Amino acid sequence: MRTVLLTGFEPFDQDTVNPSWEAVRLLDGTVQGDARIVARQLPCAFAAAPERLCQLLEEFTPQLVIAVGLGPGRTDIGIERVAININDARIPDNLGYQPIDIAVVEQGPAAYFSTLAIKAMVRALRAAGIPASVSHTAGTFVCNQVFYCLQHALAGSGVRSGFIHVPALPQQAVAAGGPSMALSTQVEGLRLAVVTALNSEHDVQESGGQVC
Repeated sequence: MRTVLLTGFEPFDQDTVNPSWEAVRLLDGTVQGDARIVARQLPCAFAAAPERLCQLLEEFTPQLVIAVGLGPGRTDIGIERVAININDARIPDNLGYQPIDIAVVEQGPAAYFSTLAIKAMVRALRAAGIPASVSHTAGTFVCNQVFYCLQHALAGSGVRSGFIHVPALPQQAVAAGGPSMALSTQVEGLRLAVVTALNSEHDVQESGGQVC
């Protein structure tokens, strides 16, 4: 049986909950076709998240990896296209560290692209009535760092991997304002994303770009 590794983050920036973890943990241990999902939490800290990610890759030797993070202000599930080689934090992480204009990996490539069938995944979610889109920026905080480190670690391995951003939960929107998405919708969206990624060796050819 194949193994799918999903990761979500601990809460950060004074939040008491992080939907990325709340959603992926509900998929932990489930079986999708011939694959079993393993969900684990990552720290929201530049110094700790990459190390924990590499430990999980070594422990589970997964055939598919999707890291998930909270995208505050996002209106849909964003399937990320590209990770860039820069840490430029607007706020300190959970250990109080705030890197500015520092490379994720010294002398590493400027960027890595997702190796998932991102447009097929968006199509599957939309067909199920779940708002989704291709996202062209994963930010410059710990989410982007993890995405970049994931692609860097698996480059040339044949293991497909990528990153997904999910919106805030309704209770977060009540407190801070902005868009939100119910946890049950996020869970189903991530499940469909996993199934589509497992079953799609090649992506579909359709528009997923943005004007600006």
